[in-house]
Parts: sequence; structure tokens; C-alpha cells
Amino acid sequence: MVTGPVQQPSLVARPRVAHPAGLPADPHSIGLPGEPRPAGLAGDVHALGRAVAVTIGPRWRENVLLRLRPVRQGFAEHVRVTEGPSGLYRDLLTQSPRLDHCVRLLTREHATIVAAILAVQQIAERSEAHPDELRHRAGHLLRRLARHRRRGADLLWEAYQTDLGGET
Repeated sequence: MVTGPVQQPSLVARPRVAHPAGLPADPHSIGLPGEPRPAGLAGDVHALGRAVAVTIGPRWRENVLLRLRPVRQGFAEHVRVTEGPSGLYRDLLTQSPRLDHCVRLLTREHATIVAAILAVQQIAERSEAHPDELRHRAGHLLRRLARHRRRGADLLWEAYQTDLGGET
């Protein structure tokens, strides 16, 4: 049985938040008010994907940047929770040292994903950058995040659901 910080609801009802800087409400945002949406970083990643996919008017770049900010913050929190001194990876390695290689892989991916987030931000901030370039970089980021999430889920499954015996 999985316990502690790894148990997270996959869907929760999150209210819509008013957009800062006078940005209009996004008609293509996720779902209707009060409708279940992915929680936390997963929901923020989904919202970024929607923002990148829809090119609407001159404020499209600002909307992408607006949706990128919580992804950057959520991912920084993910890194802190997993790699920190009392982080999840340290606990996993204490319980299951056989997972050392997987943990090192995920830790290396953190640096790559942070660099991809910064690349998307830099392109979105350049008004002369072509929208296809921004979409390409953002797509690369979204694929990396999805792959990282799958690998993290596989690691947790391996750590908590596989009983090899002999480990304490």
C-alpha cells in the first residue's frame, strides 16, 4: 500500500481564477467552472498544452507565459519534494536500494526539464519568434513532462508494489 505524499487525487474541482494583467478569460480553458480538472502540476501542464495549441489574437504569447508560470513553480516544488534532504527519493533508496539507477535517471531529467521550461519561456518572451517555434519547443517540454511523470509512476509502483523479499 502506498502512503504519505505519493497519494494524490487525480481529479479535483478547481475554481477558475481571474486572469491578471487584464487578460481576457480563455474560452478554450479546461472544462466548465466546477467541472473536475487534473490537480496540481498535471492540471497546469494540461492548461499549458491547451494554451499552446490555440492561437488566438495578439495576447497568445502572454497566455502561454501565464500558463507556463505555474508549470515552472509546480515543477520546482516537485524537484524540492523529491530531491530534498528529506525527499521522496531519499526515502525510496532507504527502503529499496535496488532503485538507485531509476532515481538517478529521474534526477537527471529534472535538470533537462528545467532547461526546457526556460527555453519555452525565452521563446515566448521574444515577440519576433515564430509561433511554430514556440509550439515546437512547448511540445518538446510537454512530451518530456509526460515521460517523466510515467517514469516516476513506474518507480513508485516498483518501490511499493513489488515484493522481492529480503528488503526492509
